[in-house]
Amino acid sequence: MKRALLIIPTYNERENVRDIVRSVLAEEPKTPDVSLSVLIVDDNSPDGTADLVLEMQQDPAIGSDRLHLLKRAGKMGLGTAYVAGFKYGLERGFDYIFEMDADFSHDPDEIPHFLEEIRNYDLVIGSRYITGANVANWPLRRLLLSYYANKYVRIITGIRVYDATGGYKCFRREVLEAIDLDDIRSNGYAFQIEMNFRAWRKKFRIKEIPIVFVDRHAGTSKMRKAIVREAVPLVWKLKYRVLKGEL
Repeated sequence: MKRALLIIPTYNERENVRDIVRSVLAEEPKTPDVSLSVLIVDDNSPDGTADLVLEMQQDPAIGSDRLHLLKRAGKMGLGTAYVAGFKYGLERGFDYIFEMDADFSHDPDEIPHFLEEIRNYDLVIGSRYITGANVANWPLRRLLLSYYANKYVRIITGIRVYDATGGYKCFRREVLEAIDLDDIRSNGYAFQIEMNFRAWRKKFRIKEIPIVFVDRHAGTSKMRKAIVREAVPLVWKLKYRVLKGEL
């Protein structure tokens, strides 16, 4: 029996966290050879997200063995949340480690598809920009920004991934063990680009699968202009480090 950990970073996600955890764990009957657990990495949400997770751990239908919590001191960023979650999963021997949003923009029904593909690949990415994918409820301006940002990443870095900024993905533990997590330089959505690039540079097998991405239905978007500004120069920094032989 393989073990999968789905890392879900949260900040003020009380409206979503109960439903997303239940929805993820409800997928387990569809993955008979893989057990599912959820790790909530909460950045001290003022709305009491972590308190609700602690309450949910007492539910016999869930339990603390299937629902884990890392509560951090404050809002420290998406990238550091995932790195903390990666280390947590590696230390506890999980075979597959997912990234996933709390707001249902990532459909839990896709989890069995990821687990099917990860049998033959090292990193499976839920892609919004390949045949069969769809993006719903996004303003056209935001969709175009994301699409062309990914094209920009491919041109500058050479990475053969169509959705380098997407945050729904599954890693084999070997990928995360091979990447120096303490050397990750990005923290916002650029973090997704950097992790994909590092896995690609180490010649791990990467597979993109189409997903339907739906903008959040509750809570507030965490997208900020600073996040976009971080991603623009990152690709040049990655290319420079390759030329220097550091990556």
